[in-house]
Amino acid sequence: MEVCASSYQKCIHFALDETKRRTHLLPSPLQEEFSYMKAMDGKSELHMLSFQAPKIRLLRSMSIEGTEAMQVLDFAVFPKPEYDLPIFCANFFTASTMNIIVLDLNPLHDVISQKDYKDKYYKCLMPLGLKYAELLPWGGKLTSESLRFFSPIVIWTKFTSTPYMQDVLYSAFKDYYMAWLELMDQAAEETDASRIICNREAQHKYLTWRTQKDPGHQVLKKLIGETLAKDLLRRFLFDGINELGSKTFLDYFPEYQCEDGTINEKRSIIGKSFENRPWDARGEFVGNTLR
Repeated sequence: MEVCASSYQKCIHFALDETKRRTHLLPSPLQEEFSYMKAMDGKSELHMLSFQAPKIRLLRSMSIEGTEAMQVLDFAVFPKPEYDLPIFCANFFTASTMNIIVLDLNPLHDVISQKDYKDKYYKCLMPLGLKYAELLPWGGKLTSESLRFFSPIVIWTKFTSTPYMQDVLYSAFKDYYMAWLELMDQAAEETDASRIICNREAQHKYLTWRTQKDPGHQVLKKLIGETLAKDLLRRFLFDGINELGSKTFLDYFPEYQCEDGTINEKRSIIGKSFENRPWDARGEFVGNTLR
């Protein structure tokens, strides 16, 4: 566990140092309210950091430490709507000796139907994705409802904790984050108002999904209670859900509406699950042909 906690802190420090080399990073107003929480067990601690920059609406991290049973890193970077950059996402969860990992440059727009967007950001990154697909193999069944927010280079993996595997994960984090920073450097500001609106709605849809369906909600609920957990999700981890749009979860995802008008809380109600990586070496989606 000490190995995991140390490597997760290294990820945060690396990301902040490298971002400061590329852009002018300033503390976010969120930092005043969200910086530290003590869990109800009296042992676990939640540490939060948040920043903004000329092309970054929100860079934030949350780490959970202090318990022998669990270590967590939730790190994300959300671009400003004037840029259609992917959303950097690192969700690392360690329980006992098992690591459950998602690392990706989450696409802002659909990479299955919008080939131009996929090629713009992921064509050049496929060698990077293939490298780590070998080192960090596919983690087993993944539902199609989650898949729509992942890119062809997503790392979804599970492994037993060892110093070697933590080194591999840290290397993957560094390489993926440097790739995101390169995209940020190259990104040109959008001037077409309709495209900015489209980017804003796409990011709001992503935030709405994550706020409602994020698997970390149950962990937070156990640590700090339902009220604080919901507040942390909406106002820190997925900040922007109240500012970037007004549509509800059921506006975006009507298939989740129950007969009584409430939201179906189950995580897998549509589509199929994928036991293997549903993209080929060129980044083409082959999930429709998989059994």
